Amino acid sequence: MSLQRAPGAARQAGLAEDAQRRYMLRTRGLSKEFNGFLAVSGLDLTIERNSVHALIGPNGAGKTTVFNLLTKFIAPTSGVIEFDGEDITAMSPAQVARLGLVRSFQISAIFPSMTVLGNLHTALQRKRGIADQFWLSSKVLRRLDDEAMSLVERVGLAEYARVRAGELPYGRKRALELATTIALDPSMLLLDEPMAGMGREDIQVISELIRETARNRTVLLVEHNLSVVETLSDHVTVLQRGEILSQGTYEQVSTDPLVKEAYIGRGDHG
Repeated sequence: MSLQRAPGAARQAGLAEDAQRRYMLRTRGLSKEFNGFLAVSGLDLTIERNSVHALIGPNGAGKTTVFNLLTKFIAPTSGVIEFDGEDITAMSPAQVARLGLVRSFQISAIFPSMTVLGNLHTALQRKRGIADQFWLSSKVLRRLDDEAMSLVERVGLAEYARVRAGELPYGRKRALELATTIALDPSMLLLDEPMAGMGREDIQVISELIRETARNRTVLLVEHNLSVVETLSDHVTVLQRGEILSQGTYEQVSTDPLVKEAYIGRGDHG
């Protein structure tokens, strides 16, 4: 005699599967305490697939702690972190990175003595697991060269392709860092102030790259430049003292009286 799932149970299971497909990352009751200080408190955060989600808030709001928790550089005091439907709460940073959740500096630190093109070439080799295979054919290497040059052009570094990374201006180094992260082909990127130190032209280039990247990946970013947040983000979460103050579109959170008082209303738009 076969057992059939009740219609209500089947519907609930279907809704759960739909939610898993829709959401790339979720936290439930995520908290972190440091010697009696609650840096993050009961965080319920949901990040949709293939979206750009901004995490903003005043200094000390807990943004960096949240990033460190999600990438497992620090362990939560309590709560659950799910990535792509899998519980990663107890995983190590390396395990999480292998699953495809990558913070910009986590793997992609640039090599200052190598050229811009060389950095991208190395990142592409690492993605394919062939970084230490020095016997590769010239045909394989040429294919990597073409892909590396394409990435260099996409981040506006074509004129610097043969320049050593250590000689780049700060903003261009950040562009290279983002390019090497994308070269690793993660399914979700966590970007900590990707526009810091960049001029207007660089900001425009990197914003377009992030928007393009989010077409088939998920991006969570911390960014103080609210004009960037406004134009780039699909969803915004505002933190204050380790708790969620407001969530929604930029228009929704920017008109929230509590947010105006805590953050945006201070005129901190730079």
